[in-house]
Amino acid sequence: MKNCEVLRRKEQQRGIETKGAAEMKKMNIPVGVSDFEEIRKNGYYYIDKSGLVRELLSRTGTKVTLITRPRRFGKTLGMSMLESFFDIRKDSRALFEGLEISENQALCDAWMNQYPTIFVSFRQVDGLNFTGAYDMLTWVISELYKEHHYLLDSDSIGTSDKEIAKQLEWGQASMKDMKGSLMLLTRMMQRHYGKPIILLIDEYDVPVAKANNNGYYNEMLDVMKGLMQALKDNPALRFAVVTGCLKIAKESIFTGTNNFVSDTITNSRLNEYFGFVQSEVDELLKAADVTEQAENMKKWYDGYHFGDFDVYCPWDVMNYMLELQHNPKAKPISYWKNTSDNAIIRSFIDYAGSTITKKLETLMAGGCIVQRVDENLTYDYLHSSEDNLWSTLYLTGYLTRAREEDYTGEVPDGMVALMIPNAEINEIFETTVIKWFDDSAKKWNRNALFDAVFSGDSEGINREMNALLRRTISYHDYREDFYHAFLAGIFTGAGYMVDSNKEHGEGRSDVVVYDPINARVAIFEAKYTKTLGNLEKDCDTALQQIDDRMYAKEYEDDYDQIFCYGISFFKKRCMVKEKG
Repeated sequence: MKNCEVLRRKEQQRGIETKGAAEMKKMNIPVGVSDFEEIRKNGYYYIDKSGLVRELLSRTGTKVTLITRPRRFGKTLGMSMLESFFDIRKDSRALFEGLEISENQALCDAWMNQYPTIFVSFRQVDGLNFTGAYDMLTWVISELYKEHHYLLDSDSIGTSDKEIAKQLEWGQASMKDMKGSLMLLTRMMQRHYGKPIILLIDEYDVPVAKANNNGYYNEMLDVMKGLMQALKDNPALRFAVVTGCLKIAKESIFTGTNNFVSDTITNSRLNEYFGFVQSEVDELLKAADVTEQAENMKKWYDGYHFGDFDVYCPWDVMNYMLELQHNPKAKPISYWKNTSDNAIIRSFIDYAGSTITKKLETLMAGGCIVQRVDENLTYDYLHSSEDNLWSTLYLTGYLTRAREEDYTGEVPDGMVALMIPNAEINEIFETTVIKWFDDSAKKWNRNALFDAVFSGDSEGINREMNALLRRTISYHDYREDFYHAFLAGIFTGAGYMVDSNKEHGEGRSDVVVYDPINARVAIFEAKYTKTLGNLEKDCDTALQQIDDRMYAKEYEDDYDQIFCYGISFFKKRCMVKEKG
């Protein structure tokens, strides 16, 4: 039961019908809400992903399913939905009424609220050092045991297990007992209920990812390997579902785990349940009466090609929809960059050699690259090779597999054609590249360039500027924004005030560099040249514009020296001339 029919049914369940635009703007958009029960009880707009239950239960004989997706693709909400469906302590019939899974009565009778269920998320486990992160992990386990405090009153559980459980609940357990805490909880619940346990572990890899970033990887890995022993040969376990961003190599964290199945962005049956497909976004836009924003929505937040599905990032879609509630003419912006660890792009750029630089430029110009991708990684080796870096960008959502219509060339076995999925991610790359250049430029010796600028030495500026251009990573296929950022970045952080007309609009020169202490100013008018042969012509045009618009005049009263330069750019070349 898919798409239109299911979506109509969902709309009826929410009590939302096609009404006027003014009323639809009041629809509840669940931004930052990942609790399924809260969404359903409070009338938030919910895109039906309950079919995930059926898909998981169809995998007979699978003890552990690992689902990996980039951040903000609905993993936590999906796990919360599974908890509501299976948990024996709940009565979830009303929550699932009208959803796809409710039509399978036999399945619901056999599984809905029939099994003891543990749901734990490690997404909050972070710290600058191991002690801080371990304290957070202790808190997560403590809260989990508080949730199941009733087990301490069970006649089916032995005294020794109860004593360890008390210590875990109070946050005073030994590290040995911390490592065994999930195994112990499954055993206690199995004895109490007389049924095997469903174990749901969300964001399992966050602790080791944070640990790797902060230098305590081995210590945290040791603890997490202990916790994950609950997945190995555990007679109390009915089955487990684990989510994360990366598929960490089994030998690293899931040692000895049998009946282990991975569902990844490359090889999956579950992709439609993590992300929004086109029909779901269309229905959402229609419900909100903002169908005119469909093109913007697609350009900015679509483009992920997971398995056999094209999907939108749910976090972005819902954030943009919330903004449209307040302003129907709102322009798309990047919501993802503030919620995901964009440090991976920066480290990638820092690693960049000539080969990587060329590939980055191809991607940022809208092209594709063919690269080997390995889904079995360990965090401590992410930066050990170029292949691992590309794999990480792909697995974390910064790149996606190109569709056949996007790349028609041959893709060798073991390789993947990769591209930037949408405008949002392209902007993240551009912003990171600009910041990288600004930071890098501060480390480069630019004294010869500064001396040339404030002595009227256009040949010296030519020489130094061309050398810097060869060290940059270009974007937007060498358009004017790139050169504005390049010019401004050269002088930023070097003791000069820098003004760009990007902030001031027309009527001002492109970049102005002030040296107030020495009462001098340098004015740059830049032109983007489409052919190498026009480099000098466009440079002369820039110089003439300075004259015609009298850019220098406003500085005559305040500065003793005014230097005016016309500059033209073609890819990684430039020509500079001074106004005589």
